[in-house]
Amino acid sequence: MKLDQHRLPTSLLSEFDRGYYGWRVVLAACFGVMVGFGSLFVYTFSVFVKPLGAEFGWSREAISRGFGFAAITVAISSPTLGRWLDRYGPRRVILPCLTVYGCGIASLALLRPRLWQFYATCILLGMVGNGAAHLAYSRAISTWFHQRLGMALAFVMAGAGLGSMILPFFAQTMISRAGWRAAYLSLGGLALVIGLPLTWRYVHERGQVEHDSRPALQAGMTWQQGLRSFPFWIIVAVLFVSSVAMNGTVTHLAALLSDRGVTPRGAALSASMLGGSSLVARLAVGWVLDRFFGARVSFVVFLITAAGIFLLARADTLLAGCVAAGLIGVGAGGEADITPYLLTRYFGLRAFSTLYGLSWTFYAVAGAIGPIILGRAFDATGSYTSLLTFLAFATASAGALMLFLPRYSRPARIEVASDVVAFAEP
Repeated sequence: MKLDQHRLPTSLLSEFDRGYYGWRVVLAACFGVMVGFGSLFVYTFSVFVKPLGAEFGWSREAISRGFGFAAITVAISSPTLGRWLDRYGPRRVILPCLTVYGCGIASLALLRPRLWQFYATCILLGMVGNGAAHLAYSRAISTWFHQRLGMALAFVMAGAGLGSMILPFFAQTMISRAGWRAAYLSLGGLALVIGLPLTWRYVHERGQVEHDSRPALQAGMTWQQGLRSFPFWIIVAVLFVSSVAMNGTVTHLAALLSDRGVTPRGAALSASMLGGSSLVARLAVGWVLDRFFGARVSFVVFLITAAGIFLLARADTLLAGCVAAGLIGVGAGGEADITPYLLTRYFGLRAFSTLYGLSWTFYAVAGAIGPIILGRAFDATGSYTSLLTFLAFATASAGALMLFLPRYSRPARIEVASDVVAFAEP
């Protein structure tokens, strides 16, 4: 007897089958994340630091405050967005947020020499940011997968890796050829043209498509129970420290390397290297998470990140900058897989997006602090070295906290055995 997978009704396929509808959701979410807030805005920000400073005479600390305002607004908005995602589903949140976000990025092309205009736009982007990022898409993915959740999340987060690898180089090329205004306009257009159609067509929770009416498993803790749990605060503490270090480093990466004699294109290449390693790390960490205890995986990932930050503190060549960026990218990519994976394992899906949003509040506050303190350190001393060295040791110490997480118990598989039917032929 031979199994003919192509003759199986789509509703009877499991997450181990190529034709499973959840993989279409993964692919659409991957491209949505690629042009979303956590990729496009974050990883291209450093490319615009010098052009904006040259155009308007703004200091690096002043420009970095824009990133900080966006991050703080993300922090404030994320719990509310998480509650909406749990209540209304991802599609109804992502589509309007992505529309406002894409138009907001494009509107930066109209900047005038008024810092309040730049800050106001960054605040608007922060308000809708996590509605157009992996926090929103992870909700849909987590309803479709359990045993292959790590790999599914990895493919989604690979979109951020692709974006962080391609978009800084694209933005720098546009700046060199047509100016920074054209670059912002092009980036906003990409967000709208790529993100909206795919999300509209494919991003649904399980049970909301006509050929798979089985509901997703919604068991788990309430958000109040999650806030009282020890694992949640361990995850938050590690996120906070790593966010200060990684967001600060990513934001100032291009400026730091160009200060040390690396050409602007070389600095953009280093940023793209960070994106490339982030992409590889997302896939690798996702595969490993499905096979090994997540806390130990997290510890290794953050040690690698700390090594990259330590190397960057002393990097003065393109090669050293690329290697450092590559190591930091392991943390940027791996963390994106680790956080939603651990949240589903410890707390289930009942309040997944709310808890993810709350963890993002701490992550985003830290993300606002990192770029500002690095900008201030440079403006005060003319160097990033001492602060980056401290952040490297802090990241390694935070990673060690993951070893205090208890073993998680895996809930039963979403699929019921009788739901999977094999059509056989002689």
